[in-house]
Amino acid sequence: MLLSGKKALVTGSSRGIGKGITEKFLKEGASVWGICTKPSANKADLEALAKENNVTYTEVYANAGDSENWTLAIKQVLEQSGGLDVLVNNAGITKDGLSFRMKKEDWDAVLNVNLTGAFLACQIVASDMIRKRSGSIINMSSIVGVHGQGGQVNYSASKAGLIGLTKSLAKETGSRGVRVNAIAPGFIQTDMTNVLSEDLKNAMLETVPLKRAGVPEDIANAALFLASDLSTYITGQVIGVDGGMGC
Repeated sequence: MLLSGKKALVTGSSRGIGKGITEKFLKEGASVWGICTKPSANKADLEALAKENNVTYTEVYANAGDSENWTLAIKQVLEQSGGLDVLVNNAGITKDGLSFRMKKEDWDAVLNVNLTGAFLACQIVASDMIRKRSGSIINMSSIVGVHGQGGQVNYSASKAGLIGLTKSLAKETGSRGVRVNAIAPGFIQTDMTNVLSEDLKNAMLETVPLKRAGVPEDIANAALFLASDLSTYITGQVIGVDGGMGC
């Protein structure tokens, strides 16, 4: 098992990519604390999977858009775990719209959850990792954070911000044994993309050289690599998991 004995925090763990990463980590021997806004429909299944693999899954509830609530939850996990080996900042929301019509509250909401929430988690967890001189932080960016996307200026800005956060934090923490990397998913089949029209999905698939949408496990495999000792000389990188969309 690649993560045997490790302890991980995955934000946005209840579904989609977060759930896929949580499942992968549990199967690979990590105990996982998952943060979501409310009790998830998958909680019992994740607890059962943890038990099968002789590890634990603990669900914690907090809103990444509420800085005080979010900070308390991260600190609670850090105390309960006795220290984390892996942090995955996956919590995210969308509130799409053309820039000239976008309400400021929609801009603020997306930046608060996607970027500020990740910053606060990094700030708290990295401080402890630095003390131990060990740890891996994985920030979930997006292909639109690299290339942009019309109608998603807030989401794109938040994901581009995560890339800047990743590279800067990697420079701050590298000499202290902490690695910080980002994953930039492309078109992944999740609840977030299932609401798109078939015409839009087909149009997006036309831009994918591998000619298929990704699945959460594709992202989870990349996260597993970055969380494990297979990547101990990798930091400050953005790994595109996009079927070639970013070529």
